[in-house]
Amino acid sequence: MFKIGNVEIENRIVMAPLAGITNKAFRSMMKEFGAGLVYSEMVSDKAICYGNKKTLEMLHVDENEHPMSMQVFGGDKESIVQAAKYIDTHAQCDIIDINMGCPVHKVLKADAGSKLLLYPEKIYEIVLGVVEAVSKPVTVKIRLGYDQEHINCVEVAQLIEKAGASGIAVHGRTRAQMYEGKADWSMIKKVKEAIHIPVIGNGDVKTPEDAKRMLEQTGVDAVMVGRAALGNPWIIQQMVAYIEHGEILHDPTPDEKLDQCLDHARRLMQVMPEKMAISQMRGHAPWYIKGLQSSAQVKNHLTRIKSYHELEAIIEAYRIYLHTQDRTWLEKVIQNLNQ
Repeated sequence: MFKIGNVEIENRIVMAPLAGITNKAFRSMMKEFGAGLVYSEMVSDKAICYGNKKTLEMLHVDENEHPMSMQVFGGDKESIVQAAKYIDTHAQCDIIDINMGCPVHKVLKADAGSKLLLYPEKIYEIVLGVVEAVSKPVTVKIRLGYDQEHINCVEVAQLIEKAGASGIAVHGRTRAQMYEGKADWSMIKKVKEAIHIPVIGNGDVKTPEDAKRMLEQTGVDAVMVGRAALGNPWIIQQMVAYIEHGEILHDPTPDEKLDQCLDHARRLMQVMPEKMAISQMRGHAPWYIKGLQSSAQVKNHLTRIKSYHELEAIIEAYRIYLHTQDRTWLEKVIQNLNQ
């Protein structure tokens, strides 16, 4: 267990914010698989200030998500403070997180995300402004720096702590690295040693052993898992069991993976129209079958599904193939869907 401000978090495995992915359906799923803390996908400060309907809907939090952190991004102090105040009042989240790590060009154009790492004093002013304006604990997610010539995560972390933040998450790459190369855990360790608020380590945590190694090598208070959980929510459960109890849990069976894929789709359809849910599942479904027998051909069809009926038909036909090794049923179903 660790605490961020007055929020108690029951274990040290945290689900990362992932744009377009960590909506409330996904977050609820991660909580059921044991994540101590979940983050929302990042929401735009300007969109909140303008009352954008779609963005305001993203602020909805279900009862089974707690504790959860709502992440906001922006590059302008006034609008990010205004947005944070709105979140503080209207969203049932437990923590407000400021994104200062996103490397995507669209976010950088707004002088937001990891672009802010070039302006440490501005980071201090933004965090101070948000902390003074809201009642919930405030955290910040950063990277090591903008690029190899500007690695300033220790300085930035100290300013964030000085501004009154209750915690910080550090991704062990620079903005220039995007998601390539190796995460530098030694710099995460330096951040942890330089400040007194909780630090969550992020980057290259793919297995329960990775999670334990990061905790031991860096001294961080918790470990953040991102892409490793795509199509594999069991990794959360496995990490919690390994770190908290020293238990090694078995990997899911192919049937469990296929069942979870369909469950994921149904959860999405409860919170958005089927067309939008299936659009998201075109990205998620291939992750669930990754590594299974003859998954490449099936993956190509899953990326083109247009309805839940199509998803279910392909998944169930694939299930029969995995059990019988008889391809005819699978090929017949796919042929019918293509007509």
